[in-house]
Parts: sequence; C-alpha cells; structure tokens
Amino acid sequence: MYEGAVQNLIDELGRLPGVGPKSAQRIAFHILNADAADMARLANAISTVKTSVSFCEECGNVSETKLCTICRDERRDPSVLCVVEESKDVVAIERTRSFTGRYHVLGGAINPLAGVGPEQLRIRELVSRLADERIQEIILAMDPNLEGEATATYLSRMLVPLGVRLSRLASGLPVGGDLEYADEITLGRALEGRRVISEGTAVAHTAAEDFERVNREEEQEREQAAQVQAQEAKQSRRRWNSSMFDDLDSEDSAGSRTEAPTAEGVQGTVDEQLIEQVLQEAEESGEEASPTDSGAGSTPEATEAEATPDLGEDSAEEAPASAAPDPAEAPTEAPATEQSEDAPEVFRTPDYEEKIRSIQNAPLRTPKPDVPPLPGVTYVNPWT
Repeated sequence: MYEGAVQNLIDELGRLPGVGPKSAQRIAFHILNADAADMARLANAISTVKTSVSFCEECGNVSETKLCTICRDERRDPSVLCVVEESKDVVAIERTRSFTGRYHVLGGAINPLAGVGPEQLRIRELVSRLADERIQEIILAMDPNLEGEATATYLSRMLVPLGVRLSRLASGLPVGGDLEYADEITLGRALEGRRVISEGTAVAHTAAEDFERVNREEEQEREQAAQVQAQEAKQSRRRWNSSMFDDLDSEDSAGSRTEAPTAEGVQGTVDEQLIEQVLQEAEESGEEASPTDSGAGSTPEATEAEATPDLGEDSAEEAPASAAPDPAEAPTEAPATEQSEDAPEVFRTPDYEEKIRSIQNAPLRTPKPDVPPLPGVTYVNPWT
C-alpha cells in the first residue's frame, strides 16, 4: 500500500474498465517517471474530452457538434439503419467499408444484473426515428452474448408490429478458425446461416408451386367431368330424328321408300329425292293419260273426273252417286287404266306442290308446322 497521491492515482486508475490493481500500479509509476509535458498533454486531453465532446442528437454517436459526421453525410443511404450497442461498434463496422447506411447507438445493452433496463437505453429515440418514411430496413448488430441476445429480442418484439423489415447479423465460424474448436452454438448458427453458392441444374419445386399444380389438375378434372355430363345429357335428350314427311307417306309408297340413315341425337332432314321422284312420276302419268283420253273421245263426265284430283277412299265415299261413271263409258276408260297401272296413284295439284316447296324451304323445327294432311292418312304432330 502506498500513501498519499500515489495511492489515490492507483485507485482511480483501477476503476477504469479492464484495468486491475497490478495494471493500475504500473500505469501510476509510468506517469511518475514520464516527462511532465507529456503528462500535461494527457491531463489536457482528458479535460477537453469532458468539456467539448458530447453525443450526436440524432444517432447517439460521439461528436463535437450536434450532428456527427455520418449523419451530416448526404451520400449515406437513409433507407437502412444499423442499431449498435456502443460507439466503438460504429468504428468496427466502418472499418469493413461494406455498410453505407446510417447508425443508431443505444448506449449499452439490457443487463438486469447491472441495473440496466430498456429505460436506460436510447430505445425511445429509435422508435421516434422510425417516423421517417425513408427507413425501410433495420439491422440489429448486437454482440452475440447474453445481453446482446436479450436486447435484440426486446427490439424485435417492439419493432415487428411497425411493419419495418428487420434483419440480424449472421453469426458463425470466424475466418481462419477450425471446426473442431468451434462450440455447438457457433457451429449451429453457421449451419443455419449458410450461404447458397449454386442452386444446381435441377428445378427446385416449392410448396406454392406444388399447390398451384394440384389446383390446375383439379380444375382440368372438373372441366372434363362437366363435358362428360353435358354429352350424356345431350344423348339422353329426346329428339325427332326422322323426316317430317314420314307420317305423310301412304302405306302403298312405304315399301318403295328408302330412309336415309340419321345419326343418334341429330335431327333428320327432308327427303328431297323422294319428293322429286313422286312429282316426276305424277307428271309422267299425267302426260300418258292426256293422249289416251283424247283418242277415245271422252265425254263431259269423264272430263270432270280427270279434272277432279284423286282424294282417296274417304272423299270417294262422300262423293254423290251421280258423279259415278256410266257403265256404258267404262270400255273407253279401260285403256287409260291399263296404261297407268305401273305408275303410283298419286295426283297433286299445283297448290299442293307449292305448299310442299314452302315446307321444304321453311326451317324444320317450328312450333306449329303448316303441313297439309293427305286424304286417308292421320297426321301426327311430332312436337306434341
């Protein structure tokens, strides 16, 4: 133990961080043996630091003015903010020359054992700086120890609801270190924060891509099922698949008619060939009957019979008995009957042919088709 001023100097030096009793004793005797001018400059520097140096009003870094040199630099990126514990951390990051944003110094870390809580740190000033809309990301650059982890956790819980992007410095193996000497926590964080060098040639499928692919497959299956149901409904629907003139043909011409095959579910068309054949046969039978009647010297009653169309069995019964041919005139009509035995007994007036043409030109599916009935044939409406 020393007396007087020497012991007082040793005690004051021992209060400095990182300086123990032995170190304080060596520093005290160095001051005693040093030049007086050098010690005067040391004392002047200590007093000047305490009187002229303060902290930056914006970021909390040491500065002799209201704003530090980093905050005054317009070339800095204002959208990125790095939060550190002490001003010495700012110097360490600046030495890397990899960060071009701005800083915020908390002035320490949360340490309940030392009596340092969130109230003693510059956390309120950090939240107030977030009112600047230019800030898009905050980097938490705390020390990887217990106090730094506690401070980072506290800040993350406070800043996440504000909607600002948060990131943390990666921790892992030091450059030049060995894996065998790395502790479990450091090696685990190194694996979690590993950096991808190449994705490889294979295509990486994410969960979102798999979900979209499954949705597309399900949508295609639903469309196919809907098409199948529509086809089945179309096939099961009752449709009229035959010609409109099937019910107008007589039983005599039914054997000679050949129906055109129609596909299932498709409406048939008018048998135009059958209509033309019947009309042509009617014209030929009319041409053959005219010279026979003129050579035989037909009577007025025969002329009326030729002018009157064949209305069938029903109309023949309704005709009066006076219209029947005279038995005496029967031999004169026999040759005409013999010549027209091969032709079908179908006679149609020009009005009837005009109606057939109008029906042929009209659309097939009509609510109420205008079809003239034939004598002796019951008309069946296919739409009822």
